[in-house]
Amino acid sequence: MASRLFGSLFGSGSPQDPRPEQLVISDEKEDELRAAGEALSSLAAQLRNSGADVPTVAYSQFAQITDLLRALVEHAGNIGSTIDQRVLLAAMSADYLPTSLRTYLALPAVNRASDSPETRLLLEQLAVLHSTASTLEGEIHNGSSTELAIHGRFLQDKFDLGSLLLEDD
Repeated sequence: MASRLFGSLFGSGSPQDPRPEQLVISDEKEDELRAAGEALSSLAAQLRNSGADVPTVAYSQFAQITDLLRALVEHAGNIGSTIDQRVLLAAMSADYLPTSLRTYLALPAVNRASDSPETRLLLEQLAVLHSTASTLEGEIHNGSSTELAIHGRFLQDKFDLGSLLLEDD
């Protein structure tokens, strides 16, 4: 009975497993990034299959944005990212880009000409998406470089690396 009282006050003394919420968050993050990567692969395949129906400049824009987002998915998986960044990355990969392509392909062929108003609108949408992807890339990379700078300052403070001098023999 006394051990139960002390155990409830001070813990059981045995090492505890990580909180289940942390494991779920980690798995959700992995699932989000995996889903974004799969959506980008699906989009790239759909784009290749319908390449003749998309003007060259739009095809190039789609491919460029897809490549940028694919690199971001990989980078976000390696170094981590905020939930806001992952949500935006997933939305762009699985919703915004594929919806733009599907909507454009649903138009009659005459509306998909290189100089049509619909094509100009698509190119404007793709320019906004590219700008957003570039901004997201900067945020993810700045977040990792800021994190490295903070870690470097911590190491410098902890080990006082600034006072070490190497002298020539």
